[in-house]
Amino acid sequence: MVKAYVLIVTSPGATRRVALAMKAIDEVIEVHEVMGPYDIVGLIEAAQLTDIPPILAERIRTLEGIQSTTSLVAFPV
Repeated sequence: MVKAYVLIVTSPGATRRVALAMKAIDEVIEVHEVMGPYDIVGLIEAAQLTDIPPILAERIRTLEGIQSTTSLVAFPV
């Protein structure tokens, strides 16, 4: 399995709505509202690395209220 962290900046007032919408996506295994330069940190789990870009582009970045995302693919130590 491949994991990727997604750091999200939302529009003012949209954080809770975006977080709840992310929880409904099967590949999203964790969602946290956070304080700092980002509003949400999500954790995606997929079978292979090539599965990650479509999840980001088609299922997460299309959610209303997202201003920007930064993705970090995690490699086990």
